[in-house]
Amino acid sequence: IGRGTTFYVGSIPTGAVYRGDLRTGAGAVLVPAHEGRAAIGVAFDPRGRLFVAGGPTGRAFVYDAATGADVAEYELAETPPDTFVNDVAFARGGAYFTDSNRQVLYRVPIAANGRLGATAQTIPITGDLVYEPGFNVNGIDATPDGKTLILVQSNTGELFTADPATGVTREIDLGGATVTMGDGILLDGRTLYVVRNRLNLIAVVRLAPDLRSGRVVDEFTHPEFRVPTTIDDFGNRLYAVNARFGTPVTPGTEYEVIQVRKP
Repeated sequence: IGRGTTFYVGSIPTGAVYRGDLRTGAGAVLVPAHEGRAAIGVAFDPRGRLFVAGGPTGRAFVYDAATGADVAEYELAETPPDTFVNDVAFARGGAYFTDSNRQVLYRVPIAANGRLGATAQTIPITGDLVYEPGFNVNGIDATPDGKTLILVQSNTGELFTADPATGVTREIDLGGATVTMGDGILLDGRTLYVVRNRLNLIAVVRLAPDLRSGRVVDEFTHPEFRVPTTIDDFGNRLYAVNARFGTPVTPGTEYEVIQVRKP
């Protein structure tokens, strides 16, 4: 979600980005499809730019949020076949991207004046978080002060904090609970919303002030959830994007953003 009630969603197979209005649903394609591009996680920069995770391309793309024009492109992974750049969030000094196949974070530097760095940096993930077979780190968000990142590991269902400067992680103790198939996440004060995609659920996690522990206090669904993969909020509403994984794609296949009230 960008300025006002404007929202943006990306097309995984084409790299296109759609811009719409939360109040009416009206909108149009802002960034046209590009051969060899993909759009997974999308984040709006208050300076009027969109940062887009490029999935299996191993790249990150930056677009003008008003015109859809190219602003920058970054090669994050040198050998794309075993990479999946999944999601993006802003923390101190840059935009941070997850890779579900590689145990690293990528950082695109952003100077205090908004200028983008010429190249991206690779930050190894160390500490408690260890990659296992399957789809690993997925959604990412940051605390308001930008000092701490929060990550969800989809295959294990565990949550972690990460130092954006060093990549050192610490597990958030959920008391034995897990959020497997965790995808997009949203930090709202001390509440963390975790989208559990193919389960058609959103988990509500109440975090301790020190972020070392948390409790899954609720899980909810909606009759119109069709594999939601990411989430954002506006006021007292959440907006989940239906990816419809597993549904045959035809020219008439519909995709939706589902509005739900915060529990």
